[in-house]
Amino acid sequence: MEETTRYDLIVIGSGPAGEKGAAQAALLGKRVALIEKGQHLGGAAANTGTLPSKTLRETALFLSGFQQRELYGMDACLRDKATVQDFLRRERRVAETERQRIAGSIGSHGIELIRGAASFVDAHTVKVAGESERVLRGDIVLVATGSRPWHPPVFPWGQPDIYDSDTILNLERIPQSLIVTGGGVIGCEYACLFATLGVKVTVIEARDELLAFLDRDLSRALKERMVALGIVFRMPDEIENVARDDEGEEVGWRCALRYGGSIVADTILIAAGRSGNTESLNLAAAGLEVGKRGLLTVNESFQTAVPSIYGAGDVVGFPSLASASMEQARLAMCHAFESNFTGHLAPILPYGIYTIPEASSAGETEQSAKEKGLDIVCGRASFAANARGQIIGEQFGFIKLVFRRDDMRLIGVHIIGESASELVHIGLTAMLAEQGAELFVRTCYNYPTLSEAYKYATYDALKRRSC
Repeated sequence: MEETTRYDLIVIGSGPAGEKGAAQAALLGKRVALIEKGQHLGGAAANTGTLPSKTLRETALFLSGFQQRELYGMDACLRDKATVQDFLRRERRVAETERQRIAGSIGSHGIELIRGAASFVDAHTVKVAGESERVLRGDIVLVATGSRPWHPPVFPWGQPDIYDSDTILNLERIPQSLIVTGGGVIGCEYACLFATLGVKVTVIEARDELLAFLDRDLSRALKERMVALGIVFRMPDEIENVARDDEGEEVGWRCALRYGGSIVADTILIAAGRSGNTESLNLAAAGLEVGKRGLLTVNESFQTAVPSIYGAGDVVGFPSLASASMEQARLAMCHAFESNFTGHLAPILPYGIYTIPEASSAGETEQSAKEKGLDIVCGRASFAANARGQIIGEQFGFIKLVFRRDDMRLIGVHIIGESASELVHIGLTAMLAEQGAELFVRTCYNYPTLSEAYKYATYDALKRRSC
């Protein structure tokens, strides 16, 4: 065993939280080691989750000719014109570019990258098992090991054509039919992606409302558009048994449902939630216990019950967003090293859902505001009535704004349609600046743009307020 090496900070994991936490500490002049056991840098965000799934979405839209169908009545079928290699090529290029960026960032900040699997010896000591064993001593340890798909025991894992949201990237062919079990964000995103390619998709969801955390108008509109894509919903329902059926009229995996009947598809994608990557860390040696599904419990500074150990990113659970993970790690390291610039995590976070169409949200929904007893007024503007919307063929999208009635301060923004995940930031910034209707009325937006919808949604709210 090598002699123990001392660092100010040891980071476990190179995903968004790990990379940004390490960089923040390095900028504060600290000696930092970053441990990564995976083949590639970047964690799930770069390799199996955020960037790959969003890249595949854009590829599906392009190769399927989806937007051309909407605008010009042209129909392009990927199945006749492209292979699965065509489908995955762009995703692999984007992932590799992001890995190279992360490696460059680690090097430019003077962070020592150590390859191997980390486990705690005590609250300040980490053993790394790699080509050679190393022992590291750190004043502070940041656990940023991320998460992985949860595997419900009902499914025959390891069998052909049974995938989770990580292994779906190993797809060898575009399926004819697909069952997606789990109607959460990941399940809905992949359901839309494959439906756009012409795959027969069925979504099985245990809850009776799709993405219930969204504003109800947004949730209903998204489900309506997904149905228009050809997606079939079985909700509320659950899969109770899975067996291979190669003799019936429909050949493939037969899923028996709790509330009766069964569905057959040649491929199954399980998107039933995620578990924290903590099982191999020997956290007990550091004096820590994990919660449900392997998640770490942290305080508002992302510090665990052991003062020298912090956690950030998916391993601490909700909201499990790459953007939030980066900020969590930055704030954690500022707290750990008593930086003058500590601050707090932004009180309002945006949520981007890369379905087809996109949906994005920030702040209070109409329902959550009413549950809190707030007196509100809402305004909507349709993209179909917007000049830019007409140009790009955006016929179904809209923006919905939630204002406090007394002072017309914006407290919620909800968008479905083209560029929703970009447009939401206008409303998000207004909310963080504690602005509202007056700001949108006074602002001169480029014409024609979808951003103009903010002004007209505000006019709609002002009209409703005066009624």
